[in-house]
Amino acid sequence: MKTLATLALAALAFGSVSAQEKEAKLKVLSDIKFSGYIMSQYQYSDKESNKGEKDINSFNIRMVRMALEGRVAKDFYWKAQLQVNGNTSNLTVAPRMVDAFAEWQKYDAFKVKAGQFKRPFTFENPMHPITQGFMSYSQNVTKLAGFSDRNGEHASNGRDIGVQLQGDLLKANDGHHYLHYQVGVFNGQGTNMKDVDQRKDVIGGIWVAPVKGLRIGAFGWTGSYARKGTWTEVDANGNAVAKNGVRSLEKNRYAISAEYAAHDWTVRSEYIHSQGYGFKTSNASGKETDCTINYAAGDKADGFYALMIAPVISKKLYAKARYDLYRPQADWHTSKTQYEIGANYWIGKHVMIAAEYARVNDRSLNKSNYNMFDLQLDVKF
Repeated sequence: MKTLATLALAALAFGSVSAQEKEAKLKVLSDIKFSGYIMSQYQYSDKESNKGEKDINSFNIRMVRMALEGRVAKDFYWKAQLQVNGNTSNLTVAPRMVDAFAEWQKYDAFKVKAGQFKRPFTFENPMHPITQGFMSYSQNVTKLAGFSDRNGEHASNGRDIGVQLQGDLLKANDGHHYLHYQVGVFNGQGTNMKDVDQRKDVIGGIWVAPVKGLRIGAFGWTGSYARKGTWTEVDANGNAVAKNGVRSLEKNRYAISAEYAAHDWTVRSEYIHSQGYGFKTSNASGKETDCTINYAAGDKADGFYALMIAPVISKKLYAKARYDLYRPQADWHTSKTQYEIGANYWIGKHVMIAAEYARVNDRSLNKSNYNMFDLQLDVKF
C-alpha cells in the first residue's frame, strides 16, 4: 500500500509539473490572431490614351490579404501577412509575402522592429488600405514611397526589408505623446529582394502632436536602387559601348506632413519631393536585367495631396473629398491632377461600401481631361 501511495503521489507531482510546463509554453506564444480583408472593385473611366485606346469598364479584385499576428514572451509582437490575389507569373501580382517581422515593444520610448514591413515614410504609407478611405493611395505616395515607384522597382506596397527604431516621448495627461521618432536601415530593393549594390537606404521621420489627434511631421530618405544587368553607354568618341554589372541609381526624398484625426473627422495633407533617376523598364518579374536609365523622365518628381473625410452619420456614413497632384518631372507639362468626391458607408464594423467620382487632368495625354467612377465593397475579418 505504501508503494502504491508513493507511486500515486509521484504521478500527481509529475502531472502537476507537466501542466505547469505546458502552461509556461502556452504563455510564450500568446494573443495569436488570424485576420484579413477582401477589396472588390468596379471602375469606369472615359480616358483616351495617346494610342487611341479608350474606356475602362471592369470589375476587379483589388486586394485579398490574410495575416497571422501575436506575441512572443510578452514583449515581442510579430506579424506575417500574405497577399493572395493574382497569379504566380511575376512579383507584381503573384501571391506573395508582404509582411514578415517581429518588434520588441517593452518600452514606448524605444522599440526595435526587424524583417519586412512598411517603410517609415509619410503618414499615409503605413495606413490600412480600407481605412485610408479613398479608391487608392495618393499619387505621390504611390510613386514615391515604393508602391509603383518611379525608379522602376517592382510593386512593393510601400515595404522593404530592414531594421527600424522608433518611439514615443513626452506623454501628456490625456494619454497621447507629444513627440514621435522613427528611423530605419533597409536594402532599398523592395519586398522579397536581397540587396544588389551592398548600399543601404536610411529612412526616418519625426512628428509633434501638440494636441490629441493632431500631428505635424517631416520625413527623409536617402539611398539607392540597383540592378545587375546590361546597358549601353556612349564614350568620348561617340561610340556605343556595351556595359554589364551592377548599376545603382541615387534616391533622395523628403516629405512634409500634417494630419488631424479626431472626433470622427480626418483632414490630412502631404508634400513629397524626390531626386534621382529611374530605370527605363519596371522590374515586374524580379529578374529584370535592362539597366538603361530613363534620362528623358528627368531626375526630379514631386506631389501633393489634401483630403477630408467628414461624418454625415457618425460611425456609419462619411462624405469625402481629395485634391491629388503628381508631377513626374517636378514641373507642370506632364502633371496629373485628380479632383475627387465620394462617400463611404459602413455596415457594422467590418463591411464598407465606397463610391467615388474623379475629374482628372493628365497633361501627358493628348486629351488631358477625363472622368473616373470607382465603386468598392470591402470586407474585414
